[in-house]
Formats: sequence, structure tokens, C-alpha cells
Amino acid sequence: MTQKVIIFDFDGTIADTVDALVTIANRLAGEFGYIPINSQELALLRNLPAREIIKYSGVSLFKIPFLVKKVKGELKHKIHELHLINGIKAALVELHDQGYHLGIITSNSQENVHEFLKCHKLDNLFDFIYSGVTIFGKTTIINNVLRQKQFKPEAVIYVGDETRDVESAKKANIKVIAVSWGFNSSEALGKQNPDFLIHDPSELVSVIKNWALIK
Repeated sequence: MTQKVIIFDFDGTIADTVDALVTIANRLAGEFGYIPINSQELALLRNLPAREIIKYSGVSLFKIPFLVKKVKGELKHKIHELHLINGIKAALVELHDQGYHLGIITSNSQENVHEFLKCHKLDNLFDFIYSGVTIFGKTTIINNVLRQKQFKPEAVIYVGDETRDVESAKKANIKVIAVSWGFNSSEALGKQNPDFLIHDPSELVSVIKNWALIK
């Protein structure tokens, strides 16, 4: 029987980083030429896909890789202050103990992810962590992981909190679980027609079990 693989996004899916990332992004607004956002605007942005968010912000596409690099560097200093999404640790431990192959694909740095997982005693649960700067999606990175690890697409499911996660997984021909506890709202995620849409980490194990039984 082919081992089932679960690939997780990191920011907003495992780590509660949204507020920290917004604070850092606002602090860098002057340097990169965009307008800081307030809480009302953040609520609006949660309902928009990545392309619309970038358009709304006014930040130059050319500057985005440099902005992402700067944000990751700033976040490094806050890793020990960041919290896990409430309830995600129990779900991850149970999935690992049941023999699922766990990995992470993230726009954050491997160093930040490793340090965060170590702080929360989760570093032994994941078999791989891949990092890459992605503006609109992670399809290329997902495909590279599938090829390098020789994973069959039908044995892989992706878990993420953004509309671009759903889009990327679909383009890579793998199933996707959208989670509403991260950045994008349930409404925005639902419009992308994920295979599953869940609202609490307690739902994760049962959804994955049902998916695994079907395959």
C-alpha cells in the first residue's frame, strides 16, 4: 500500500504568524513603497486572492522577492514569540503516529521553520521542508517535491490557508484541504472549490482518514 503524504503550508496553517507578518509588513511599507494596512483593511484583504491583494497594496512585482526576503529576516527575531495554531499540535502528532508522511512547503525560510518546530517540539514529525519565494502560488515547488521524492500525486494531499494554496495544489493535480483559521476567509477559500474546507484542526484527522480510505 502506498504511503499517504500530507504536505502542509506553514504560515497561518501550522504557525499563528498572520499578526506578526502584518506588523512587519506595515513597518516596511515606507521602504518598499506601499501603504500600511489597518485592521479593517486586513479584514477586506482576507476575502481577496493573492493577485488582488498585490494589486490593492500597490507594491511593485519587482520588489516582492526583496520584500519577502526582508520579512523573513525580520520574522527570524520573533520566532520564539510565535504560537502554534490552537489544536494543530495534537492533529500533527496523531497523523504522524498513524504513519502518514508529513512535509512542509513554505514561502518562509527553512531556518525559521526549523527553529519554530524545534521550539514547539515538533521537529521530529516532518520528513521534509521545502522553501521558495512564490508570489502567486507554489505549483512549481510542489511538482519538484513530487518528482524528487517520487510521490504519486494521488497519494498526496495539501493543507493550506490561502487561495493560492488551493490553486497551486489543483494545478499540481493533488487534493487540497483549505483551512479557514489562517489568512484567507472561508468565503474566499470556498470560491476556489477545494476538495475539503475545514474550520478547526480537530477536523483534520478525520478528513484525512476518509480521504485515505477512498484512495
